[in-house]
Amino acid sequence: MAAARRDWGRVRRLPSGRWQARYPGPDGLLRPAPDTFVRKAEATDWLANKRTEISRDDWINPDFAAVTLREFGSRWIRERRIAETTRERYEFAFEKHVIPHIGELPLGKIRDQTIRSWYARLHDSEVGTASISKAYRLLHAIFSTAVDDLLVRRNPCRIKGASSDRSAERSVLSIEEVFRIAGAVPPRYRALILLAAFTSLRFGELAALQRRHVDLGAQEISVRRSQAELRGGRRLIKDPKSGAGIRDVAVPAEILAELWDHLVKFIEPGDEALVFSGPKGGSLRRHNFRKIWLDALVEAHVARTDVHFHDLRHTGNDLAAKTGASTRELMARMGHASMRAALIYQHASRDRDREIASQINSNLMRSRPQPRASNKDQGHVAGTSNEEAG
Repeated sequence: MAAARRDWGRVRRLPSGRWQARYPGPDGLLRPAPDTFVRKAEATDWLANKRTEISRDDWINPDFAAVTLREFGSRWIRERRIAETTRERYEFAFEKHVIPHIGELPLGKIRDQTIRSWYARLHDSEVGTASISKAYRLLHAIFSTAVDDLLVRRNPCRIKGASSDRSAERSVLSIEEVFRIAGAVPPRYRALILLAAFTSLRFGELAALQRRHVDLGAQEISVRRSQAELRGGRRLIKDPKSGAGIRDVAVPAEILAELWDHLVKFIEPGDEALVFSGPKGGSLRRHNFRKIWLDALVEAHVARTDVHFHDLRHTGNDLAAKTGASTRELMARMGHASMRAALIYQHASRDRDREIASQINSNLMRSRPQPRASNKDQGHVAGTSNEEAG
């Protein structure tokens, strides 16, 4: 049947009996609506809405929206100017948690409900909360770029709170436990345990530490490099995690003698010699050190399950927070550019906060004025006294 001509766009009835709407796109092509309609009025209304959309400059080229999430997301990760370790984390999250579920869908077909279903599916499959949050943040960033590139009209990642990492708070080791672990590892790693706990240095920062970075006279360690381990076992020496990671960290005097003993016994001569290395002089690797760590936990009788090397850093951060250090001071020591982590440790120092409240309470008890009786109370007391006297 011939198409019904209109002032703008065309509507025609198909052999199936359904109605088709076509419109002239801003690119000069006559484009059909993505779906057909039962009634002609529905097709006409759709055309009117499309014309309004184009006049508002909200039109999205349907050819672009047909690009799959796998294609666009992979290109997004590849083209980002980010650290190689960050790129690996993005690739892992995208390949493991996104592509298998919604990777083959066209961008233009992914709606809010699509993302909600994907998010719920990850939780149902018992993926860790932290991993889900990272995958969601990545997906949100990918779609934000798709919006900027006019591939989709709006970002479908709109789940409130989904970007927040609600992973459980890591347990903090006691000082006694730290020294027990330090006594359980081979002697060449004792100082590694103590520095991780009492200077809050990360494993990668300790593994990259060189003799020239240790100043025993100033009681300081200069953090200037960090070691990252990539998939496939490749080792990468890079700048610390952020600009704030480049810092000088004071070493508690109580462990200076242990650090000096380590420098004498286990480090090769030369400013560039690694402070911590394996028995044959090789670089420390997380996966190689893991067995040493687990064996030490057993020997040190640290009964708590799932204790990680990184919990030594948590312990150091917690100890620093309990000294009453300011947020800025904690950020500087921890090597964080944002306040978020420092505030977490300040919030976590509940015991210290209770001590403060207890001291305030003692002052209140000593200095609080006694309540004065009101006139009414005085009259009541006086009246009672007179009655009894009478």
